[in-house]
Amino acid sequence: MIRYFEDVQVGDALPELAKGPISETDLVRYSGAVGDFNPIHTVPRVAHQVGLEDIIAHGMLIMAYAGQMITDWAGVGSVRRFKVRFSGMTKPGETVVCRGEVTEKREEGGEALVDGRLTVKGLEDDSLKLKGEFTVALPKRAG
Repeated sequence: MIRYFEDVQVGDALPELAKGPISETDLVRYSGAVGDFNPIHTVPRVAHQVGLEDIIAHGMLIMAYAGQMITDWAGVGSVRRFKVRFSGMTKPGETVVCRGEVTEKREEGGEALVDGRLTVKGLEDDSLKLKGEFTVALPKRAG
């Protein structure tokens, strides 16, 4: 479904996206896909050696889930800006929930832009994993 600039209002919520439970297999697959073989994500012994309770998910994997929420809503190729701040670690077994909200609409440089903010939190304990901002370009209705 195409989402048009005219149909979006400040305060609109993006549909939530839940991902998980995140498995150790997910972390191994992500490591291979992106080439990030830092063992704190896949080897419990190494995670313990650096002071972690257990392995942790890649922050960029959690960011990718937030990006999926944005593109599911606005469409592939629509993202113009995507900025996050990591706030907490995600462990295997957790489910995370991505939420977003429209904060501004504007036209700039010939594009119809929509700005928003987002969070990713743990489903079970509401712990903040990341928060951020995004800008997407949406098509305008003809006429």
